[in-house]
Amino acid sequence: MKHHVLIVEDDAPLAFMVRDFLLEQGFDVTVEDDGKVAIELIGRKPFDALVLDIGLPGADGFDVCRSIRPHFEGPVIVLTARGEEIDEVIALEVGADDFMSKPVRPRALLARLKMHLRKSDTLAASSAEASSNEAILVGDLRIETACRTVLLAGQNIEITTAEYDLLLYLAERAGTIVDRKDVYLDLLEIPYDGLDRSIDLRVSRLRKKLNDDPTHPTRIKSIRGVGYLMAKPA
Repeated sequence: MKHHVLIVEDDAPLAFMVRDFLLEQGFDVTVEDDGKVAIELIGRKPFDALVLDIGLPGADGFDVCRSIRPHFEGPVIVLTARGEEIDEVIALEVGADDFMSKPVRPRALLARLKMHLRKSDTLAASSAEASSNEAILVGDLRIETACRTVLLAGQNIEITTAEYDLLLYLAERAGTIVDRKDVYLDLLEIPYDGLDRSIDLRVSRLRKKLNDDPTHPTRIKSIRGVGYLMAKPA
């Protein structure tokens, strides 16, 4: 399947360099340089992935991601020239799946895109094959895998694709401690370097959405020096 990628970047030489490289790799590519226009475009056309700069006219990358996340399920890779950790934290908080600092290395970006799209395609295929009533239950948490819906005490919870991936991973292993290194390899397909906080940030966002006290969590627990545990109700 040929994937369609939207690049939202106001640095024209960079945008078209990345566009030409991705076209050579077999992607369909659209380039937009204004954040506000990009939001409208994503609402009208089906894109499989989004490569998004932070510093944009019209609406910055954070606002774009925040606006499109309720209805855009594809991977979002955020780019920034500032190289500050706070940018990464905010990008992940508003629903980005990945984060890269400039200058962008096209082959590294390609690897990230392929990894996220592969996961997205696999999940879509699994959902299409799943029974409409297939669900994973952990207490009052219900994950309906066929439609990728999460319900807490019967109420729908809006979560991003990356958050859903992690929640499903933990729920399938509820009652068992999962090693942080395994989470990185299985979900991100990269080894854990001891510094990356992306999974911790997803856990933090999930706790908020699942009304799990961040100071004394009872649903998703962090096991010091090991990894994570989704607790099974007694």
